[in-house]
Amino acid sequence: MANENNKSPHILNTSSNLLGFCLIVLTSIKVAHFNQVTIIDDTTGIAAILLTGSCLLSFLSMRSKERRRSEKLEEAADYIFLLSLVCISVTIIIVSFNLLA
Repeated sequence: MANENNKSPHILNTSSNLLGFCLIVLTSIKVAHFNQVTIIDDTTGIAAILLTGSCLLSFLSMRSKERRRSEKLEEAADYIFLLSLVCISVTIIIVSFNLLA
């Protein structure tokens, strides 16, 4: 859908990059056997699930032939992306301020 205000490609690009980062964090936690860090891997896991949804919705928005449906999918992807940023921010706060120790 050609639209000059189309945010879907930006959402898809950023979401997929952050999803890769979340998967690296989750894999690192599992490989290092940090079993006591469940809050960090829980919030990262939630962020990864939300980012996956955001990627899917933004992709569907770009593929949609109907303008109204495309806009609704893009808006949903945008809000889900925002929620994932909140989860990532919570994770960063927990790690930065060492709230688990």
